[in-house]
Amino acid sequence: MPTQTGTRRKTARTQARVEVDAPRADAPVSIDLSGQLAALFQRAHGLLDRLETLLPTPLSEPDWAASVAFRWISKGGRKQLVPVHKLSPITYDDLIGIEDQRRKVERNTRQFVPRQGLRLIEVDKADLVDLPELTDLLADRPERFIVFSDDLSFEEGEPGYKALKSVLDGSVSATADNVLIYATSNRRHLMPEYLQENLSYKHLENGEIHPGEVVEEKISLSERFGLWVSFYPYSQDDYLRIAEHWLLAFGVADKQMDKALQESLVWALERGSRSGRVAWQFARDWAGRGGK
Repeated sequence: MPTQTGTRRKTARTQARVEVDAPRADAPVSIDLSGQLAALFQRAHGLLDRLETLLPTPLSEPDWAASVAFRWISKGGRKQLVPVHKLSPITYDDLIGIEDQRRKVERNTRQFVPRQGLRLIEVDKADLVDLPELTDLLADRPERFIVFSDDLSFEEGEPGYKALKSVLDGSVSATADNVLIYATSNRRHLMPEYLQENLSYKHLENGEIHPGEVVEEKISLSERFGLWVSFYPYSQDDYLRIAEHWLLAFGVADKQMDKALQESLVWALERGSRSGRVAWQFARDWAGRGGK
């Protein structure tokens, strides 16, 4: 009996507390929605602002008279050709030891530019997906354009690989007559090649060799370039010619030349390479250390 009485009292107190806290059914309810609506509209405007940055902006014609060289810039959905106002100081005569390669490129370029003015457009590998859009922009211009991409190579699945193949040869649209693509690469076929891919080669009884599909896919891009120009390690004599050329360009006196050239050989040995870049770096360092 005492236990039951205590339970009833506890339940009664609980019910009483609920009844006091609950609003009456006929009491008017007032809710202020103005602040909530303002916050909602503010969030919607912020979302629209962010979406606008993702939308592509229409391409505008650059000032073609501003420079002979341009860079294709693609950031945040904004794509444009930016003129290069300060060009590289390296001239045609600075290219020493590669006379044969130089003649091939010069002949190919002269065949491409009979009378029209020549412009250079540099495109980074990450932006090669924009090549169809870029060539459409250039197609109706009277000038001739070389689209240049330096140190070009691709990994598996990169989108720029397909875009470059289509622009070179393989799209439904015709290739622009006033656009030529130049690229440099340390890879012969522009993509990594693995030993296991050789396992897909087939040797038939009549001696015919069939490369596998993976190998054919990688070769197909490099084959779309009509001219290949290969560069090989310099001989010591050619390397010294280049080093002397740059030493003179940086103002090194003739009486210091023999000593400088001897040091240039040590410089190349320490770097494990005899190249034009190494010779240029040595000459610049020598002049900076007081050899001028």
